[in-house]
Amino acid sequence: MGLNHPEWASSSRPTSGTGPAKPTGPPCTTCYVCCVGETEPKPSPHRCGCACVRRGFSLSRRRSPPFSTAHPDRTPRTTRASPPPPPRREGDVVAAMDPLELDGDSQKSNNKPKYSKFTQQELPACKPLLTPGIVVAAFLLIGIIFVPIGLASLSASQEIVELVDRYDTNCVPMSDKVGFIQNTKTDKTCTRTLTVPKHMKSPIQIYYQIGDFYQNHRRYVKSRSDKQLRYKNAVHLTKDCDPEGNTVDGAPIVPCGLIAWSMFNDTYKISVNKKAIEVNKKDIAWKSDKTSKFGSDIYPSNFQKGSLIGGAKLNESIPLSEQEDLIVWMRTAALPTFRKLYGRIETDIMANDQVTVIIQNNYNTYSFGGSKALVLSTTSWIGGKNNFIGVAYLTIGVLCIFLAVGFVVLLYMVKPRTLGDPSYLSWNRDTPDHPN
Repeated sequence: MGLNHPEWASSSRPTSGTGPAKPTGPPCTTCYVCCVGETEPKPSPHRCGCACVRRGFSLSRRRSPPFSTAHPDRTPRTTRASPPPPPRREGDVVAAMDPLELDGDSQKSNNKPKYSKFTQQELPACKPLLTPGIVVAAFLLIGIIFVPIGLASLSASQEIVELVDRYDTNCVPMSDKVGFIQNTKTDKTCTRTLTVPKHMKSPIQIYYQIGDFYQNHRRYVKSRSDKQLRYKNAVHLTKDCDPEGNTVDGAPIVPCGLIAWSMFNDTYKISVNKKAIEVNKKDIAWKSDKTSKFGSDIYPSNFQKGSLIGGAKLNESIPLSEQEDLIVWMRTAALPTFRKLYGRIETDIMANDQVTVIIQNNYNTYSFGGSKALVLSTTSWIGGKNNFIGVAYLTIGVLCIFLAVGFVVLLYMVKPRTLGDPSYLSWNRDTPDHPN
């Protein structure tokens, strides 16, 4: 490098008439510096470094050469390696270099990134000027689109027939609810009768609804082993399933975890006008869950074999991918009150028909103050009964139309005004076109 050049470091180097005077005192390295845009490096007599200031840029200094210039042998000192210089950009100071190294290739090389209109934000773009006319048109467009969608959604929701019957309070003695539900010897059969208000077209969905059950609790959600549910050689992976990971003897529980252990186990038998109706429990789970999350060669083992039974039991001869009640339950709910699909009725039910439901009230929601309900519902193109979607679209649409009308009245009738013109600015008025 230029700092080590013996000719530059010599204290007897003559100075030109136009260059700076040679420094007095002990010998010191004379450095050459140049700025971006300069064609020739200029000598600088600064001791222990070089400097260049160009158009207000900050001073850039180089360290002293790694040897003592006062020693005649110039024996190198043991120094630490200096960190690499920062990337050089247009307008930065270029430190002193050997003139032999200041060739064309070195001067052109830099770390400038590849030019791109995208990275430099130079792509063509446009945005509308928010004139009163454009604002009014935007509000009207949103209103014209949202109002019909809201009306259609609300109409479809109103056509859905839904029966909700909460049975947990009527199917147990009020004096000792928890003791009754925990006693395995008591008969928990409960009969409920419902009257259909309107014609219910098939398919009719059967849901069980549970309230005040926090399936989104972190410990509850994490108490499962997805690998165990999917792969046959992973049945021993139960470390995330405590306290329902292994039996007392240390054998793995399949499926393990609190979610599977607390599976819903109430059952429903339905008849219409004293005629039994078959409940179809096929295809109630998501196809992606059956094929991707539960293995077809994984069978239940050691499930609900402990002293404390949490919920339903599983048939050990049926693989997990076909246990659809389990698959539906394992998809945890986000809210404390939720519905899960139990089955479907494939026949129509006429208005004023009597629906009799025989319930086996087994699931214990009484210990934590929860609730249970049976739901019969038809469906439409928006799914189940949901007035919120239609009301939300209608509210936004009507509000936008109201704002559009308000803008028209306010800006065109009450207080009309012309658009701003830059030519009326104070610093533009002294032109010949706009004399004071």
